[in-house]
Amino acid sequence: MKNLNRVHLNGLRAVEAVGRLGSLRAAAGELGVSAGAVSQQIIKCEKQLGTPVFDRTSRGVAPTAFGRALLGRLTAGFNTLDEAVALSKHHADTTLTISVAPVFASKWLVPRLSRYAQSFPDIQVRLDASVTMVSPDASDIDIAIRVGDGDWHGVATDFLLPQEVFPVCTPAMAETLREPRDILALPIVRDANSSISWDVWLAPFGLCDADLRDGNTFTDASLALDAAIAGQGVMLAWQTLAHYALSVGQLVAPFPERAATGLGYWLVTSATRREPAKVRDFRRWIKAEIAETARDFSAR
Repeated sequence: MKNLNRVHLNGLRAVEAVGRLGSLRAAAGELGVSAGAVSQQIIKCEKQLGTPVFDRTSRGVAPTAFGRALLGRLTAGFNTLDEAVALSKHHADTTLTISVAPVFASKWLVPRLSRYAQSFPDIQVRLDASVTMVSPDASDIDIAIRVGDGDWHGVATDFLLPQEVFPVCTPAMAETLREPRDILALPIVRDANSSISWDVWLAPFGLCDADLRDGNTFTDASLALDAAIAGQGVMLAWQTLAHYALSVGQLVAPFPERAATGLGYWLVTSATRREPAKVRDFRRWIKAEIAETARDFSAR
């Protein structure tokens, strides 16, 4: 590689293009510069190499014996470089980077990725587990899934699902619950990072959060859900968090009422970039999966 340090790459590109295409004008067209610029690059390259690459004739340029030996290697080398650069485009086209909250990823999205892979076998998913809102225009994120009101500046948003909350507990614990007031006698498993108060669900029944009996508190919703599954108390959960545990019978929703939080799940994409096919396909796929989850809850 040390030999490359004494020769400018642009000069070698000019030499290779002229040798392959047969003229300064054709090489200039491919490289996007003037024929004069190509000629100057070749002259500089010949000086750096210390020997002529082309003979100048009235009919144009023709490779010298050294030039013919050099050109074959240059063309092979630039073809290899072109293939190497093409790998990055292939990676960009076949890798879908999704920014998503860890809880949503672990409890809802990841279990469904095998179905996504069956539909789109050529796409590899890269999950960026984060709760931080990152603009796709300022990162390598292709698409994000966020919970909120959808009012985020500088991004495009697409509504997926309204967030609703409801109590969940083990089937054994649910047997002691005849009416919402009975929850007051049971320990409450809390997610300390949740912005949703129990009041949202309790208020229609004339109850409030202050009436509840506190149990264990966790700073991660997944851990709080695990505690509820272990029978440690009642948790105020939401659809995507509790869906699997409910579907396999680890938990039940003892009451049919669900309370709207005023928040929702949103797809977040670039407001300025053209949307690639892999993002459009994921958008369609996740909307179908979300619709299936919503139908499942409606049937309960």
